[in-house]
Amino acid sequence: MTRWQLLGLTSAAGAVLAVGATALVVQALEGSADPAKTVQPTDAAATDQPARPTPTESAAAAPVAAAPVVSAAVTAQVDYLLAHWSVENYNLAEWGVLGENDCVNFASQAMIARGWTMDAVWSSAKNGNAYDSTVAWRSSTAFMKYIAQTGKATALTDQQRDQVKVGDIAQFDWDNTGDRDHTGIVTKVEKVGDTVSIFFAGHTLDSDYRSVDTAITVDHPGGTAYYWSVP
Repeated sequence: MTRWQLLGLTSAAGAVLAVGATALVVQALEGSADPAKTVQPTDAAATDQPARPTPTESAAAAPVAAAPVVSAAVTAQVDYLLAHWSVENYNLAEWGVLGENDCVNFASQAMIARGWTMDAVWSSAKNGNAYDSTVAWRSSTAFMKYIAQTGKATALTDQQRDQVKVGDIAQFDWDNTGDRDHTGIVTKVEKVGDTVSIFFAGHTLDSDYRSVDTAITVDHPGGTAYYWSVP
């Protein structure tokens, strides 16, 4: 079983279906067919006929939806995140580390693994010195402005979390001042009924599946989550 998983379509809870080295989480279908009804056999003594086998009605098959396609780009992105999220496995040789504020540096690395290319505004020397990079590469607020200006992704609020998918960018405003204080990449989405739970990987508070809800209610009470939906 891989470290990130795809919930298949079953009844309320869902079943696990692995997809290569990666996985997505999709909403389980509610409801199922009525259980098969048993037709009672005729009393042999009353009819003077031998009892016949008990026929049953077949339950209707539950509808099945096609599983979402996991692209090679997202596979590479999440594989990178899960390989380098912990301090013991930082990719220091290539990207270095920005002290205690390495979240955007790590998120940027994951976007490179996904297939994004550097430009004059968003780039790193990739020489092991994280400070030898542009501000958009290492600042959550500057990264937000860069994405908005380039149109590389579509902005979503936390009220639109039903549209968030694995590989999207998660950003946080801990004090609701309008800037961005933290950045991560979504590694798991769980949908059960109308409830959507999102988890992300990141540095600073090293994590592979950190809960968005925990981040904005326990770690930073009153904080706000935002997302960038990456095509």
